[in-house]
Amino acid sequence: MIKNIIFDFGDIFINLDKQGVIREIEKQGGSLELTSELHRINEIYEVGGITSDEFIQQLGVLYPMATPAFITHIWNSILLDLPDHRLEFIEDLAEEKSHRLFLLSNTNALHIPHVEKLMGTHKFSRFKNSFEQFYLSHEIQLRKPNPEIFHFVLDQNGLRAEETLFVDDTKENTDAAAKLGIKTWNLIVGSEDVSTLKSRL
Repeated sequence: MIKNIIFDFGDIFINLDKQGVIREIEKQGGSLELTSELHRINEIYEVGGITSDEFIQQLGVLYPMATPAFITHIWNSILLDLPDHRLEFIEDLAEEKSHRLFLLSNTNALHIPHVEKLMGTHKFSRFKNSFEQFYLSHEIQLRKPNPEIFHFVLDQNGLRAEETLFVDDTKENTDAAAKLGIKTWNLIVGSEDVSTLKSRL
């Protein structure tokens, strides 16, 4: 029986434009050859290994045509909207108190303030308050799909893996959780929506 649900954030609740960053980088003279370095810097940033200023400075070395302000704009261009029906879904689920609800997101210190600005403080608070715990990778210094992050959430909250469902759009992440005995839903973006979750429980 599922008693606990751990949700990803990006493309589960908030819509993402994952190609937006690439399009903007290309405008600044970016090369596909730099993708691996950009990925490495991002992983360090997502676990709080460098500050936002250091992150922007390192991207400035890769893309010298871009100003710090434009780099921030580029990095936040991935973030779109959080549809009202998904907010209402998670609020209703929280109100029912039938499951313990958690958010677990690979994110960074630039994205979260931007999300709050996009949503508005009131709407963001409504969303955040729907969860018992709101885990962000840059705050807990762990990121998916590293198994330590799943152990952390389970241990911190006294959760049993077999009673827990993890919802994420990245198969690498759901595969990692499944290896620990956690039930998973690898949501297919564009053809599935988190608001249909009850039909899977």
